[in-house]
Amino acid sequence: MEKNLSRLRRAKKTRAHIRKLGVARLSVHRSSQHIYAQVFTADGAVVAAANTLQDDVIAGVKGTNNKAAAAAVGKAIAQRAKAAGIESVAFDRSGFLYHGRIAALADAAREGGLQF
Repeated sequence: MEKNLSRLRRAKKTRAHIRKLGVARLSVHRSSQHIYAQVFTADGAVVAAANTLQDDVIAGVKGTNNKAAAAAVGKAIAQRAKAAGIESVAFDRSGFLYHGRIAALADAAREGGLQF
């Protein structure tokens, strides 16, 4: 339980900083089986979302808890955010370490055209 509390403390600190910036936020959540991403505006409205539960996102990807699936979610969230008119975001990793699936999602979102 201590590990989760530490993650939530880091997430709170990051979100407070992003709130001061007043820019759109790309929030990521990682579970043991899936990965989720949402783009919020500065006022908190969700404008784009993608996750590994959506069939169109993980088409052709083997498994939902690997880097390939995270990259597919990153590419999908970049396309959906750009379609909603958002070009630049702040990356909210929700207290997770920037490593593995989180880094793969971020790299794919950058390649998809989002600027962090």
